[in-house]
Amino acid sequence: MRRKNRTAMIRRVGLGAVALATVALVFAVRRSSRLWAHGDESGRTILITQAIDENKLVTLAGNTRPEAAAINDRGRVPDGFPMDHMLLQLRRSPEQEAALDQYLDEQQDKNSPNFRHWLKPDELGEKYGLADADIEAIKGWLESHGFTVHYVYPNHMVMDISGTAGQIHEAFHTEIHYLDVNGEQHFANMSDPQIPEALAPAVVGVVSLNNFKPHAMYKTRAQYTFVSGGSTFYTLVPADFQTIYNLTPLFAAGVNGTGQTIVVVENSDTYKNDVTTYRNTFLPGYTGTVTTTHPNAGSNCTDPGTNLDDVEADLDAEVASATAPDASIQVATCADTSTTFGGLIAIQNLVSAGSPPAIISMSYGICEVVTGASSNAAFNSAFQSAAAAGVSVFASAGDDGASGCARDFSPGNSYALSGINISGWGETPYNVSVGGTDFEDLYNSLEGGLPQSTYWNSTNGTTFGSAKSYIPEIPWNSSCAGWLLSNVEGSSVPAFCQTTTGADFVDTAAGSGGPSGCATGASANPNQAIVNGTCAGYAKPSWQSGLFGNPGDRVRDIPDVSLFAANGLWSHYVTICASDPASGGVACTGAPSTWAGVGGTSVSAPVMASIQALVDEEHGIRAGNPNPTYYSIAKSEFGSSGNSTCYSINNPPSSGTTSCTFYDVTQGDSDVDCKYNGKYKVGCYLPTGDTYGVVSTQPLTGVTITAAGSGYTSNPTCKFAAPSNLQKYLSPTGGTIYPGGKQATCTATASGGKVTAITLTNAGQGYTGNVVCALSGGGGVGAKCVGNVSATTAAKSYQPSFGATPGWDFATGIGTVNAYNLVFNTAW
Repeated sequence: MRRKNRTAMIRRVGLGAVALATVALVFAVRRSSRLWAHGDESGRTILITQAIDENKLVTLAGNTRPEAAAINDRGRVPDGFPMDHMLLQLRRSPEQEAALDQYLDEQQDKNSPNFRHWLKPDELGEKYGLADADIEAIKGWLESHGFTVHYVYPNHMVMDISGTAGQIHEAFHTEIHYLDVNGEQHFANMSDPQIPEALAPAVVGVVSLNNFKPHAMYKTRAQYTFVSGGSTFYTLVPADFQTIYNLTPLFAAGVNGTGQTIVVVENSDTYKNDVTTYRNTFLPGYTGTVTTTHPNAGSNCTDPGTNLDDVEADLDAEVASATAPDASIQVATCADTSTTFGGLIAIQNLVSAGSPPAIISMSYGICEVVTGASSNAAFNSAFQSAAAAGVSVFASAGDDGASGCARDFSPGNSYALSGINISGWGETPYNVSVGGTDFEDLYNSLEGGLPQSTYWNSTNGTTFGSAKSYIPEIPWNSSCAGWLLSNVEGSSVPAFCQTTTGADFVDTAAGSGGPSGCATGASANPNQAIVNGTCAGYAKPSWQSGLFGNPGDRVRDIPDVSLFAANGLWSHYVTICASDPASGGVACTGAPSTWAGVGGTSVSAPVMASIQALVDEEHGIRAGNPNPTYYSIAKSEFGSSGNSTCYSINNPPSSGTTSCTFYDVTQGDSDVDCKYNGKYKVGCYLPTGDTYGVVSTQPLTGVTITAAGSGYTSNPTCKFAAPSNLQKYLSPTGGTIYPGGKQATCTATASGGKVTAITLTNAGQGYTGNVVCALSGGGGVGAKCVGNVSATTAAKSYQPSFGATPGWDFATGIGTVNAYNLVFNTAW
């Protein structure tokens, strides 16, 4: 949709901004000496094999919010303070976990007899859940402390429980206090919970002991003021998505979502008739439906009604309709309880239903350090259960570039303080992480390339579309620290951020990506959400390994794929109908050019989910986790050194007749601006005298022995994983912006059968947070180490994190999608 701006501004539209984005057995007597056998009749290992001794405790590290600090403390809540519908996350044995992951791999292997043999929730529990004896042990222990156990999910991995703050203190040995954070009242536990060590093999922890809620992953368009010039907005409506991502020929072939159900998980119902107005305006003639559901209503799921997150609900339902207009869109909502995000309750209930949906999209998240180890584990387990049941889960990668915690620790979300980190809810190995792009047409035209009219009609069609073809893409980035913006302004990074014009772009709005760094464990600096301490990322899935461009960092990397998510910097954003004035909406009357405009990975996730629905429709399948297939297609397309034919920049303009399934985005970056916060400087390159720097990778500063091992008769070999930022980052003209990282090296010393010292022999460059370190040989076993970056050591040079490069990269993952070619790819 074409819209002429009324105010003077320089060449870009610059619409930056706001996020929408988003226990066990006591046996009646606590100190019973009874010991259980090591297996039950189903072959499941019994994990609770010792008497539960309340005096022998273990700490569940990484489960205290950074805001739970003395400066915010307003005193302990009353003992009777209700803590309703908490989720207790349980733990399989390592052997069970490995067996389930093997089965999940076989579900995606065409040569396996288990190919697409999905497990119902109760089957998953019977084969891979906790043994009944363990469930009863945990339940008995909880009830002995006065908790109510409402529900044990059929996967035998989650319990829904309620209690009081006093019972939390008695059983979990932590106090719940009131907090005053930026003028808002919250409550939270003030220390990590503790449980009897007998329960530790079977219990991860309480998912939430606080009422802090997640971010919706959208950014509303915001108006910047420029010194001169005029600009034309080209905003996206369904007809534009359908043209750009090659959906139109699919619809012509009758592949339009018929018979498919796409569930968008929300924290609010949609607002009044917004979705109907959107569909009537942009999708006339299509017969798809949009309904609101409350999974397991009457139990732990109640209707939240409409609230300030109704913009997110409108957005997700509308853009999902745009790309699968004849599908059934279900808006699944559950009200938040006093402690638990309603969206997680909805996901657990959906996955545990007798007939789970084939596709779920979620547009909420919190950075992995802040949300905590138990919450990260809860989403990992829920999405793992979804994959086993054949459910494809799509999650927003985030809206804060390379610094996923920026929103939690910077006033106004304008700069990053905590270095490189990612969303903890959409990084699991069992979901598709969807990043964000923008279009490169304006940048190219300003730099002497093809005019924007190459890609856009000067007038709108009957359903307000104006896109002519596919448009080359770049990572979505509204920050002054982005190289393309600073370059077109005739400046450099981070010098541009210090200028008068650059001040309008001090903003972390950008598509997110990065390595998993703190999915488990705990930060040594939780008050600043820094990836260090015992933090560890999810192991790299086998399907992600070996793809050209993906680093040998041995951890899960995101995003997987990306689609349009921009909020206006280069003249593009998404038009939606969101009319609730309480949440910043505007009336959906008159020309759609006056309606609400948004960006964010809240846009790209449901769009990608709907494209997958078209794949399922064409092939008559439930795909489960589609990542193994996506990566298989990408490996064939990219080869061992990249495929310039499928570079996004090499595909303008196009009618869609291309052999490429994925368009490899090779220009731009996800860098955002940063500042120092007291002594914490990690991940920020800030030249002397500058106010704002740029989030950067850096060399290692040390290495820590985390386990000494035993039996070493000689020095073992020490080796670090490759840095995340390894590939060269090149400008559009081919000049080197960043030369690429270097792998750090180390040596180990053993004495008395143990590893006693690790020496960093080369600090390397291009690293983030804690780094996987491997020790092998020497005759011994069990020694472990981790490389680290000091929280007080600044990046010494500009090492952008992360640039778009040939092949996979953290800026956009595999790249973006030609929907027609994905649907008809023979890999399915």
